Amino acid sequence: MTAFFTEGQSDPTVQPVPASVVEKVDAADTTLHNPQRAVVSLGSNLGNRLENLQGAVDALEDTPGLRIKAVSPVYETEPWGVEPGSQPSYFNAVVVLKTTLPPSSLLERAHAVEEAFHRVRDEHWGPRTLDVDIVAYADVVSDDPQLTLPHPRAHERAFVLAPWHDVDPDAQLPGRGPVADLLGTVTREGVAARADLELRLPE
Repeated sequence: MTAFFTEGQSDPTVQPVPASVVEKVDAADTTLHNPQRAVVSLGSNLGNRLENLQGAVDALEDTPGLRIKAVSPVYETEPWGVEPGSQPSYFNAVVVLKTTLPPSSLLERAHAVEEAFHRVRDEHWGPRTLDVDIVAYADVVSDDPQLTLPHPRAHERAFVLAPWHDVDPDAQLPGRGPVADLLGTVTREGVAARADLELRLPE
């Protein structure tokens, strides 16, 4: 991941995590130090899209207080809200995790991971090297403008619902119901599974 940075820049996402911290995180997970289940969606349509998604998975796993439990298959998705053919297609995936971080800290971490891949926010629906969105956090329903939970458009996006359903067929979107039911109400046009691609679950 350091290849994404010019000499002299430091990126907190690539710093090694001390073994003592890893042990504490593992202990927090196994002793249920009140970890919460969260679902995060990943997307990329610039650069090496698969490497960008894998880099996000790895960076999230390197976060103290966070353990990745499942990584979905990769989907290829036509961009939303733009002229057809004006942008490359997206690779999308969903990560299910447990974390002792509160939602606000998880959001900060998501933004830090995006910025590590030079995410630029200068165009609505614009192309991006990496998009890291919190889809759901436990059963929290909140209209906080900084972090609306669950994600306000997750229930209508096949590129979120399909990979989420793949890794958790019984999943529920808080306030909206079973993901399986929601998936049956949206179009899958332009959203295709890529069986030839795979993201690695960090060991």
